[in-house]
Amino acid sequence: MIATHRRGLLKGALSLSAVSLLPRAAAADAAPDTLNAHLSGYLTGLHDPVMIREGDTYHVFGSGGWAGAPGPSWRISKDLREWTDNKQPFGIPDWAHEAIPEASSVWAPDISYVDGLYRLYYSVSTGGSMRSVTGFATTPTLDRHSPHYKWTDHGLVVETHPGIGYNAIDSNFFRDADGQDWLEFGSYWGGLKLIKLDKKTGKRTPGDTRMWSLAYRPAPEGADNPIEGGFIFRHGDHYYLFASYDYCCRKLASNYFVACGRSKSITGPYVDKEGKPMMEGAAKTVLIERPWGGTRWRGPGHCGLFHDKDRDIIVYHAYDAEHDAAPTLRLAELRWDADGWPVALS
Repeated sequence: MIATHRRGLLKGALSLSAVSLLPRAAAADAAPDTLNAHLSGYLTGLHDPVMIREGDTYHVFGSGGWAGAPGPSWRISKDLREWTDNKQPFGIPDWAHEAIPEASSVWAPDISYVDGLYRLYYSVSTGGSMRSVTGFATTPTLDRHSPHYKWTDHGLVVETHPGIGYNAIDSNFFRDADGQDWLEFGSYWGGLKLIKLDKKTGKRTPGDTRMWSLAYRPAPEGADNPIEGGFIFRHGDHYYLFASYDYCCRKLASNYFVACGRSKSITGPYVDKEGKPMMEGAAKTVLIERPWGGTRWRGPGHCGLFHDKDRDIIVYHAYDAEHDAAPTLRLAELRWDADGWPVALS
């Protein structure tokens, strides 16, 4: 999530109803055979979604702060159509609140199934601040009715302070083809970063300070360089880095969009279709409103990806021009073209 603009504007966005129900086929302007065309239920009050499935239940987690709940938002579905509220998994952990007393919610969770546990990385910060922390929590199951359901918090993974040059928010966990664990994160200052994780602890190995720069948004001196919400996904023999560009959280003025690059190494360099590097601002567009400000769904962005059985799905949020610019759950199937680049059926 954007540190300077997005977070500062999130407070205003939170005044929207978090429990409003949209009619079936909320994406009425989409083609009838798309996932978006059939969404209903608890769709609003959502920023920065990620998705996973346990058994026959799909789970979407997003940033907290809605309906007075500071912890990550959580909604579930059996069919990817009808979504219901599953309340928050936990609030702001004590250690994170002590580190950042002014924080009012947990940001941008990332969910994975790792070595028999569901692992949820999350960030805590405040609007426009480089003072940020990222930690993680685990549970054996996401089923609240199971006797094994219990979240255990594991504390700090990475933190940043003013002047450090990068920001510890918007984390994304990834285990590569060799079994090495990684954490991608970052926003604005310094762009998107990558660090190694210890496979046993889910944190950095003590003394390991190496960091890779994956993507950056160059800008004229004194101007903004909005890039955030990175997500790494493997397809074929490439790693794909998805990121969100421009501005979220401006309601109908939001011009957020998603683009990606790819690399045969998880550490990069990531390049677009023409071979231009993401470190120089290049990327292949995946989700974008065209024309800007002229459609129902404004500012599609901050995505998560999920391989579900025989297809790949991208989950994201967008602002609904027909419902008070409510930040709303959106889903699209991803297809891959002949050259191996993603196309969203949105």
